[in-house]
Amino acid sequence: MSHGAWIVLTASLVGISCGIVGSFLILRRMAMLSDAISHTVLLGIVGAFLVTRTLDGVAMLIGAVIVGLFTAFLVQSLNNRGVQADAAIGIVFTALFALGVVLVSLYAKNVHLDVQHVLYGEIAFVPFNTTVIGGVELPSAVWLVGGVLLLNLLLLTMFYKELKLCAFDPAMASALGISAVAMHYLLMGMVSLTTVSAFSSVGAILVVGMLIVPGATAYLLTDRLNRMLLGSAVTGALSAVIGYQAAVWLNVSISGAMVSVAGLLFAIALFLSPKHGILFRQWRLRRSSTPS
Repeated sequence: MSHGAWIVLTASLVGISCGIVGSFLILRRMAMLSDAISHTVLLGIVGAFLVTRTLDGVAMLIGAVIVGLFTAFLVQSLNNRGVQADAAIGIVFTALFALGVVLVSLYAKNVHLDVQHVLYGEIAFVPFNTTVIGGVELPSAVWLVGGVLLLNLLLLTMFYKELKLCAFDPAMASALGISAVAMHYLLMGMVSLTTVSAFSSVGAILVVGMLIVPGATAYLLTDRLNRMLLGSAVTGALSAVIGYQAAVWLNVSISGAMVSVAGLLFAIALFLSPKHGILFRQWRLRRSSTPS
């Protein structure tokens, strides 16, 4: 495969994985929690490095999941004690992220681990870092992101009904014996895994865009969860493909172009969605107000 093809494949895997997980965040009105987790997992990465003294992908994933779950726990705890949800997210986000920055400055100065690399990433370098598994050599990001995508699909298949019910009616889920708390932290674990797996390709800030925008776009287009999941995955992949072509044409940031395309697709859905689109709403309003 060509250099550009590996970039598009990696970005598409990120877009699909983020879109699927992000759909549940949109439904549960927890979209900005993904922003908090995507930054606070820096603390998990630094912690994993301090313990193992390596930048091994598995150690990073474990550290990210632990801190991601801890972030969700702190936000939920503060919210239960009367702190507004947005304020709780802001407090936990800034405190844990700042702690991660301090630890990087103190203990990881001479290591290829810096705040700019984690936040912004560089997808153009993805094809150059390869790993051989089972005799097959692929870019490390493809192995990591693809593996997390398969894990997310497996968990979604196993707990689809539980996640769906908890997203729409947590009280009913509890009445049926489904642990809403367990499903909440399962989702947070999936968000953490998805976020840190994409660090090397698109960076945490751009992962937030892929976690939120494709799901929000699909939400405007359908009222069925299975179609929303499919729509968010397609939107994420399409944003990657079109975004790469736009970046090459305009000679701009690849990751930035991809998220910009995702935003453009959202804007199109916002105006042209048959049920929730602004133009169709105005048309139906005028039609209903016109005397027969």
